[in-house]
Amino acid sequence: MSFIKNIESEFAALPDQLRATVIDSLTKWDERVTELKLNITPTPEFNAAIVKVWCSSLFVAESCTRKPELLADLVNSGDLSAVYSENNYAEKLVLSSAEGLAQTPVETQAELMTKLRWFRRREMVRIAWRDLAGWAELSETLADLSHLADACIQYALDFLYQEACELRGTPLLSDGSPQQIVVLGMGKLGAYELNYSSDIDLIFAYAEDGVLPDRKETTYGEFFTKLCRNLIKVLDEITVDGFVFRTDIRLRPYGDSGPIIMTFDGMENYYQTQAREWERYAMIKVRQVAGDFKVGAQLMAMFRPFVYRRYLDYGAFEELRSLKAQITQELRRKDRMENIKLGPGGIREIEFIGQAFQLIRGGNDKALQTRPILDVLRLLGERELLAQQDADQLMQSYRFLRRVENHIQQYQDQQTHDLPTNPAAQQILAYSLDYPDWPSFKQDLDKVRTQVHEVFDQVFSLSKQDGSTGSPRTAQRIWACVADDSELMDHLKEWGIQDTGAMLAAIKDFKHSAAVRRLTAKGAGVLDRLMPQLIEAMRQVANPDETLMRILGLFGAVAGRNVYLSLLSENPGALSQLVKLSSASSWICDYLSLYPVLFDELLDTRSLYEPLKKADLDRQLRVLLAHVEVQDLEQLMVVLRQFKQLNVLRVAAADIMGVIPLMVVSDYLTYIAESIVSHVVERAWLMLTDKHGQPPETDNTSIGFAVIGFGKLGGIELGYGSDLDLVFLYDCKDGNAMTDGEKPISCGQFYGRLGLKVRHILDTKMLSGVLYEVDMRLRPNGDSGLLVSHVNAYEDYLKNQAWTWELQALVRGRFIAGDPQLKVQYEAIRSRILSLPRDTGVLKKEVREMREKMREALATKDKDKFDLKQSKGGIADIEFIVQFGVLDQAALNVALTTYTDNVRLLEGLQQQGFISKADQETLKNAYCTYRDFGHKQVLQGDKAVIAEAEVAKMSAQVEQIWHGYME
Repeated sequence: MSFIKNIESEFAALPDQLRATVIDSLTKWDERVTELKLNITPTPEFNAAIVKVWCSSLFVAESCTRKPELLADLVNSGDLSAVYSENNYAEKLVLSSAEGLAQTPVETQAELMTKLRWFRRREMVRIAWRDLAGWAELSETLADLSHLADACIQYALDFLYQEACELRGTPLLSDGSPQQIVVLGMGKLGAYELNYSSDIDLIFAYAEDGVLPDRKETTYGEFFTKLCRNLIKVLDEITVDGFVFRTDIRLRPYGDSGPIIMTFDGMENYYQTQAREWERYAMIKVRQVAGDFKVGAQLMAMFRPFVYRRYLDYGAFEELRSLKAQITQELRRKDRMENIKLGPGGIREIEFIGQAFQLIRGGNDKALQTRPILDVLRLLGERELLAQQDADQLMQSYRFLRRVENHIQQYQDQQTHDLPTNPAAQQILAYSLDYPDWPSFKQDLDKVRTQVHEVFDQVFSLSKQDGSTGSPRTAQRIWACVADDSELMDHLKEWGIQDTGAMLAAIKDFKHSAAVRRLTAKGAGVLDRLMPQLIEAMRQVANPDETLMRILGLFGAVAGRNVYLSLLSENPGALSQLVKLSSASSWICDYLSLYPVLFDELLDTRSLYEPLKKADLDRQLRVLLAHVEVQDLEQLMVVLRQFKQLNVLRVAAADIMGVIPLMVVSDYLTYIAESIVSHVVERAWLMLTDKHGQPPETDNTSIGFAVIGFGKLGGIELGYGSDLDLVFLYDCKDGNAMTDGEKPISCGQFYGRLGLKVRHILDTKMLSGVLYEVDMRLRPNGDSGLLVSHVNAYEDYLKNQAWTWELQALVRGRFIAGDPQLKVQYEAIRSRILSLPRDTGVLKKEVREMREKMREALATKDKDKFDLKQSKGGIADIEFIVQFGVLDQAALNVALTTYTDNVRLLEGLQQQGFISKADQETLKNAYCTYRDFGHKQVLQGDKAVIAEAEVAKMSAQVEQIWHGYME
């Protein structure tokens, strides 16, 4: 009794009603140890833990009393106190022996089953002990359980495969090597999150079909089917020694009615053509747990596009909500709402929250293609997809609930998630979790479940969905057209519609359009939920008819991808933003029609109305491009296009809502272009140097190449649809010198190819659009000139051959991207050329004649219309005055070559005394007003032509100034 006396102080900590039972049970175990003369060397930690473990787990107590040598072995070997590595289980399984069996190789299936069951019991006692004693974190417990399952499956498979091959022959792959099956673990096993008494969900597959050379000509399918049946029997069958793992194979293709094992081709065909939506969720955590891992990698790669769609899949919300509703209904029917896995605020709700975001965004954000739910929740908080407070709470709640789940199951090694109803079992569970009594534990549990369910409700919009049931609302009646037209028009009037007859006709036309008729049943259901919401939202705006027409057009364009309609249906805030923006601008609807992937931006008003500054744009683009391989040109172009479209939308949204002023709109649009061009040059350089090596005396910073921007890009005045006027320059000592790579080419060729690559990336037409239309006619000799000019030849051309209009263009020429040293060289050249002395009379004549030619060719001929750029007194007149002034005055004041934008150039010309303060103010105000008009015209889907009367006074003033300076 010496051992029992050693732990008497621990008995005192037990709840009164449990103490006698635990003392009696431990005394019996101690007697059995003494009877068998077992030598156990307990540590102080062991003595401190045994009473709590014995009380908390009937399974541990009974296992150790029935086989006292089990605990003796765990203690004396040091395994009980050790933290296992991932491979420990596989190693120990090979070396271990079952009770009654010598440590010799297993010879029969019966011996295999005995050994695995003995091993499983030993390790399950160890895992439960370490968890209940507080020696192991939750992460260790879940990983140990999963690694134990992996090891048992692989060990059993290896034995059974060898046995089957000896009996019937070995299946071969087409390359002649032996063919083994692939075993996939689903759910918690796949994510290394197995709970204590969990079953394991498995799917079996094999790579290639064939026939064995045996007498029966056994097909590989028959061979592997028998192998799988034997594997399930070895793991699942209950014998006198218990079982290894309850094994469930119902998640396989076609479920219970499907074959036990399929070929890779058969699986691929099933998941591409027949798999149901819930099977995508099941595949989020899929992992190969046994078999041929080299061949299995092919199968795992096939699952990725099935699970993770390339687009944002908001339909996942409705699917998961529906699945959860079915689970809840079944629990209510069975009166099992106190189920910590499936009940309200349970483990499944946390998993559904994570999986919803994985399914929606995992195709775009590869970091979310991870299995462990805690990793997913952490990422959701970091990416602000969940409020950080909610993400932290869910992670904490998950750990709490999983610990409760394990302790429920460790009590009797039973697969249950229901809270105990027996008072004694309730007391034991509370004690195992360090609570003084059941009510205090239950209070904390209820609080956790309430918090989880609140986040689940918020994410899945349960309250909103429930609130929409009941008698049909008028907006629903309008969309369903379930009344006569006069009644429907009255209902439309209630929602603010003015021309009710025309709008009812438009709604009916949309409802019966080809795009809507082609919708799947799922897509039609989404539209049926969304359209009443849209009709109700028309009260928000001052122009409901116009707004509704614009959005109907947009919905018609994107109806084939009902994921975008799901996004709006699931997120009333996003629909509200769309309505608000569409009311103010038809351009928004056109833009979203072209690039529907941007619908996702409507979700976050913080980022939607806050365009990024240059440094932030560069940082964001660098992060996006970090995942693109150097030579993956197509993916590079897709990422760049999405980056541009997203950031242009942010600028437009902020512009439409009046959050940012005109001058800043052009600044932001120019920053986007600069960031893109800079990264395009960087990636094009890496592509070429990866293949050909670097030119002499260059590195990844000093690349000897530069992009110069002209026109609106150079003047920091880009509009929404602006193209880019570019010139490419390079500098190297010897154009015939060779690069230093495996496939060397001359420097002249290298820089020519670099220019071609940059242009190709920028202006290639893809499904996702063009980055920018590129105009390179301002290079020396225009279209007939070299695509890339040597910097010395460029200066010579400007000095000796350039036309006056080319020098005018140089006024707005600005370094955009490339080698910092070339920036210095270019700016010195520009300054020298612009400040050359010129004959004022000749210069004025040439500038004026060029302007008159442009006006004749480009200005609108419509009476009472004013072309903002080309009409008399318009933007071009102001620009030509500025360009003339700089070319005429820079020889007297080189500071006039500092800036490239018209506003600061006007200020410089006024300070130089070229124009009066009044004229400078008039031209500046007119210039900014015209550009503001231009932006607004674009956002309304119109050309830059307005009624002449709107700017008659202003254009007359500009025209008068033109005559004063240019004639």
